Amino acid sequence: MQIPISRDESFLTEFEQAIESPTHWANWQLFKQAYQVAETMKVTSFKELVAPKFLPHINFLPHQLQCAENVIQDMNGRALLADEVGLGKTIEAGLILKEYMLRGLVQKVLILVPASLVNQWAIELNQKLLIPAVTSGKRVDWQHTNILITTLDTAKSAKHREQILEQDYDFVIVDEAHKLKNHKTKNFQFVQQLSKKYCLLLTATPVQNKLTDIFNLVSLLKPGYLGTYNDFTQQYRKEKRDIDKDPYLKQLISKVMVRNRRADTGIDWTKRNIETVWVAFSEEELATYQQVEQFFQYQTAISSITYIREFCSSREACYLSIKKAFEQKENVDIPALKEVLTSIEQLPHHAKALKLVELIKESDEKFIVFTEYRATQIYLQWLLNKENIATVIYRGGFKKGKKDWMRQLFQNHAQVMIATEAAGEGINLQFCHHLVNYDLPWNPMRLEQRIGRIHRFGQENDVKIYNFALKDTVDEHVMNLLYKKIQLFENVIGDLEQILSDLNLPAIEKEVEKIFAESQSIGESKIKLDNLTAVINSHHHHNQTKENIR
Repeated sequence: MQIPISRDESFLTEFEQAIESPTHWANWQLFKQAYQVAETMKVTSFKELVAPKFLPHINFLPHQLQCAENVIQDMNGRALLADEVGLGKTIEAGLILKEYMLRGLVQKVLILVPASLVNQWAIELNQKLLIPAVTSGKRVDWQHTNILITTLDTAKSAKHREQILEQDYDFVIVDEAHKLKNHKTKNFQFVQQLSKKYCLLLTATPVQNKLTDIFNLVSLLKPGYLGTYNDFTQQYRKEKRDIDKDPYLKQLISKVMVRNRRADTGIDWTKRNIETVWVAFSEEELATYQQVEQFFQYQTAISSITYIREFCSSREACYLSIKKAFEQKENVDIPALKEVLTSIEQLPHHAKALKLVELIKESDEKFIVFTEYRATQIYLQWLLNKENIATVIYRGGFKKGKKDWMRQLFQNHAQVMIATEAAGEGINLQFCHHLVNYDLPWNPMRLEQRIGRIHRFGQENDVKIYNFALKDTVDEHVMNLLYKKIQLFENVIGDLEQILSDLNLPAIEKEVEKIFAESQSIGESKIKLDNLTAVINSHHHHNQTKENIR
């Protein structure tokens, strides 16, 4: 077959014209713009961060910049960010992500966070760090969405699990990563199976109960880095949870973990002013309190501690709890039960609630009020609204959209947010600097989480903490013999988890409950609590002495 060949008579003429007039080939203005973009995006040195110059509106703190440099230069993008509460782990993670994106190393990103923090992460990334992240809705395109924020529960669910595991992620971030501490859980196994080039795990408590917690977290980042699980537990089982006891282990961990403490940041933190607000029951309330206590003394195998704790919070919490637990049970003294319920029904407003109203009415400032019980939460909202004090409530049952709405209403309209423990972690409330522990938690670590909502970077005012306690009740014993004696508000709280582990006490709250449950009298419970606090104090002073010697 013969292929026809024809001569192009016009090519040379057009080529000569194009050489004489190059605008036919390329637009000079477009070329200059392309050159400017290339110059701007140029990374001149691997050791210098380029992201901060693209984010001039953010004043990054020295420890945040240092963290990003360490993770990128020394840890190859796989690290455990374990700063104390309020130091900006989200900003650090976002800065690292931004840096990798600008360097062209990251495109597809999965961010796994608790439900209450999904929108907060989206706001931080989009508005502050200018990263186009989206949150997962009912219909999620896992394959084509580049930067997606979702919850661990949503991601590991049967509906989405396989689709997500099919993806190749450049970057995976897991917030509140202490939920992955157990290698036998589905959470751990799911994150382990994710295909990921870079990975950040964020937690303020990298070691909660034992050293294997951190072994499991490190194993997600660098499998085999600390050896096998069996070898690790054999070697470090005596240390329980103290990394500092083994210099070699401490050095190994430092290669994969960044942990900044408040005292080491050089930031001039605002002060914490702690005030104990003592409240006295009315004669009628005190008589009913004692009646509740006595009723349960005659109910074998039933401890009164739960119910008198509720009574110290509100009559509503105690009444509903007793009614729900015992009306349907056999072998209960029904007439005596009804007598107790009738006494509770006839009580006036709770003395602690009236004191709260008085405190709030003295000031125009915003207050966040923490209670342990939902019934108390509703009661306090009703009482404050009767006094024309605008309130919002915040609790765990709310969906993420409603939680964000409540926070926004609190910031812009309401004077008081009444919160259960759901607000103890996650949300940032720097615009408020007055906090009321209406019900004092028996676990001091929860207290620190609460205070961390307002006493964090960005807080411009000194923080005022009010701790309510009822005289002649279980409140008084816990306040005097637990909080005050071991100075939990001042200096022990950061070391308490270590001390409890050393003493083989996994949870102080359970230990206190056990003391009250097993004591035959208030005097006995006081002695036992006194012994507990003495042991904790002694161990704390022993640790301080060792540190000073070093």
